[in-house]
Amino acid sequence: MTIKAILFDFGGVLADEGFRNALDAIGERQGIDGVFDVAEKLIYESGYVLGLCEERQFWEDLRLATGIRGTDAELREEVLKRFTLRPAVLDKVRALRDNGFRTALLSDQTNWLDELDRRTPFYLHFDRVFNSCRLHKGKRDTSIFTDVCRELDVAPDEAVFVDDNPANVERARSVGMKAILFDDAEGALKEIDEEIAKVASG
Repeated sequence: MTIKAILFDFGGVLADEGFRNALDAIGERQGIDGVFDVAEKLIYESGYVLGLCEERQFWEDLRLATGIRGTDAELREEVLKRFTLRPAVLDKVRALRDNGFRTALLSDQTNWLDELDRRTPFYLHFDRVFNSCRLHKGKRDTSIFTDVCRELDVAPDEAVFVDDNPANVERARSVGMKAILFDDAEGALKEIDEEIAKVASG
């Protein structure tokens, strides 16, 4: 058995967590508490993160629920501009791929992910991009992890998954993947190397 594939989350791993940072900033600026918590709930309940409704529906629901102000375009830009790519993580993706590992992005994201790639291309560094809004399934559904392993033609124990959400990490581990909780880039990237070395020496 060997490690064949490394999968990365987007927001909070490959890039700063633009969604949370934006909604927190909007709430603080407009004097409204708990905007992110409501937004996180609504982006799933509306179906937007699974590609089941239009973006305008999500923003309309959020404005009604929280009282935030701003057009769809203004609010979207607040989010997109905060998804800043992390060079150290992107460099690691490139290095892993150059060394023969399959690399994939596995993200619970909306059509915003495509927009971000158009602004600063990063899809080209991955063999596959799995986005919840295109799959109509997210990481809250454990079966997504076996789905992506099958698509990558690897067994779950041949894949390493990196995510900043503890619940996603546990779900990935539950199907046999080697999963790393991302707290900081240096620590997580070191753990990837350790997992690869551990299996190689075993």
